[in-house]
Amino acid sequence: MSEYTATVSWQRLGAVFTDNKYSRAHEWRFDGGTVVPASSSPHVVRVPLSDPTAVDPEEAFVAALASCHMLFFLSFAAQQGFVVDSYEDQAVGVLAKNDEGKMAMTVVTLRPKVVFSGRAPSAEQLAELHHRSHAECFIASSVKTDVRCEPVA
Repeated sequence: MSEYTATVSWQRLGAVFTDNKYSRAHEWRFDGGTVVPASSSPHVVRVPLSDPTAVDPEEAFVAALASCHMLFFLSFAAQQGFVVDSYEDQAVGVLAKNDEGKMAMTVVTLRPKVVFSGRAPSAEQLAELHHRSHAECFIASSVKTDVRCEPVA
């Protein structure tokens, strides 16, 4: 078993607070020392109460799924002798009402574009690499969201 930590910090900074007009900007701090500016999504809480330049939880959710998939993909490709030169995923998450009528990230679509050097996998091998990566991804295995993978040529 492994544990992972993040520290989420927010301060009122003089706002009245009870009028619900306080900044949603905050920080995420990770054990390696990285500090990420975070905020509510401006799609959920209007600017200036949200910081559109910061990472919001919805974006982080999509990035975590895409990153986990990519890390497994790179490992499996290397194991099979394929050399990956670059990997870019313009992943998209959809926030909508789920079957229970609650707002949720209902679909995340990964759109990885992978460039190989030398011997490239066949279409079937590429599909299997993505399928296996999705099946092994810790984050995808942890959520109810429909996570789709649509590789880009």
